Amino acid sequence: MIRKTFAAAAVAVVALSGSAFARDQIRIVGSSTVYPFATAVAEQFGKTSGFKTPVVESTGSGGGLKLFCAGADENTPDITNASRRIEPSEVAACAANGVKGITEVVIGYDGIVVANSVKGPKFHLTKAQLFKAAAKTVPVNGKLVPNPYTKWSDIDPSLPKEDILLYIPAPNHGTRDAWNELVMDPACETFPEVKALDKANRKAVCNTLREDGAEVDVSENYTVTLQKMISQPAAVGVTTFSYLDQNGDKIQAATVDGEVPTYDNIASGKYPVSRPLYFYVKKSHVGVIPGIKQYIAEFTSDKAWGKNGYLADKGLITLPDDKRKVEAKTAKDLVDLKL
Repeated sequence: MIRKTFAAAAVAVVALSGSAFARDQIRIVGSSTVYPFATAVAEQFGKTSGFKTPVVESTGSGGGLKLFCAGADENTPDITNASRRIEPSEVAACAANGVKGITEVVIGYDGIVVANSVKGPKFHLTKAQLFKAAAKTVPVNGKLVPNPYTKWSDIDPSLPKEDILLYIPAPNHGTRDAWNELVMDPACETFPEVKALDKANRKAVCNTLREDGAEVDVSENYTVTLQKMISQPAAVGVTTFSYLDQNGDKIQAATVDGEVPTYDNIASGKYPVSRPLYFYVKKSHVGVIPGIKQYIAEFTSDKAWGKNGYLADKGLITLPDDKRKVEAKTAKDLVDLKL
């Protein structure tokens, strides 16, 4: 059974004394972006492998890595999904808690989409405009000041005369990290007022979002953002290409720097706000928790993550053939992570 309740239940898992395994079901946590893909693989795996269907939980990338790195015993997750790469500090936390063997697998790409209801206005945005809409502090007339913009048209007269209302994934999401890296940082650092700051202050200006109600952090999954966009057609939500792909009858994507978030544009790198997706395997659990190798083999099979695989139908932007072969071998051989 696929469910989202592992975080609360994880600590309650008790090893069965005298049994060959502490548990007989793979447990997976992590990114809400990767969640639909991991869920599809888990369901297929459960139907065809003879093993129990893995438990998959959407915790956000940071939350998943925290659970994954909490220890090496069987009460901790076997695999965590991530929409950003694991950080050196997280690898160190893993090692400190006895998790020293980790395999990293890149599964494909996803685009970060800026969207609103199909019933609302169409948005054609630049990274600089998105920064000016979202940041707490912005440059105006040569000075950094509290964000004065209340309508999109205040930023640029060509934009809709609608109140700025942004729904952006909270810091527990890997998408927030990617949003900062791919949108906020490059836009922010083009301003001379920001370039003049030291590194710490520059980072604070670039990554601190406004707190006046025009931006709302969404700590839950993208379903919440979708509901907000549907109920408020001029509200702009930050979501993913896979979610847009599944809900194209309800939401429409803005262009970013003139580019449309399509499958081909993301795969080619033409769309400027895209990122790789990952999962991480705890090697010490392989052979202890049954089915991990087989689950990995299912995920990295052509029928799953290939160009015509069932994950492409879910919105995954597939890796090029040569890259996919490399990642499949990495997964099969459980190659140690190298940062």
